[in-house]
Amino acid sequence: MLGTVVNVSTIVTGSVVGSLLKKGIKEKYRNTITQALGLVAISLGITWIVQNVSGNKEPLLFIISLVVGGFLGEVIDIEERVNKLSNRLKKDNSGKNLIDGLTTAILLFCVGTLSIIGPLESALKSDNTLLYTNALLDGVTSLILASTFGIGIMISGIVLFFWQGSIYLSASIIAPYITEEILSQISIIGGILILSTGLNILEIKKIKTLNLLPSLLIPAIYYIIKGLIM
Repeated sequence: MLGTVVNVSTIVTGSVVGSLLKKGIKEKYRNTITQALGLVAISLGITWIVQNVSGNKEPLLFIISLVVGGFLGEVIDIEERVNKLSNRLKKDNSGKNLIDGLTTAILLFCVGTLSIIGPLESALKSDNTLLYTNALLDGVTSLILASTFGIGIMISGIVLFFWQGSIYLSASIIAPYITEEILSQISIIGGILILSTGLNILEIKKIKTLNLLPSLLIPAIYYIIKGLIM
């Protein structure tokens, strides 16, 4: 778990440093940076979708996953729960978009291949190289996001800890099912969710992206069940 602890630590550190930098950035500059982050999120989302949707062997799976996952997320109402938590960190109106920044952070930190394969490598081979690499990238990303959305971005570190921790602890069970196909499905769904956060940040359309997060688990459940049956 050392790799995951380091990964989370860099996110917390980046969030603290970024939030301190935020205080020295004027509102008009923060608005421009926020718009830039929204455009980047949309671009990343489209890129992930295009790169993984072609040649997909289960073209309907990501659609079904979004529908089922969205239903489950709405029942749990993840967005409302996280929103209540983030509200505790707001001291003024400068934090009004924290939920959008936090959603972007969670997706960027958890959906990437490094964040999935890294814990597996750590658990099965005691190799933390991928997680250390991921930690560096996440640290820089959290700094940038926190400089716009505030220190609440560190909440994503908690989510990452449980995400990578669950993969680490169940590595011997799930490793055989983490194939290129399942990573492709997760990347497509992740791309759609990243795209939706971009729309939220730019205030084009309000989408409850956090309530769609369970969609990321559906492909894994599908392939595990399929493997057991076959």
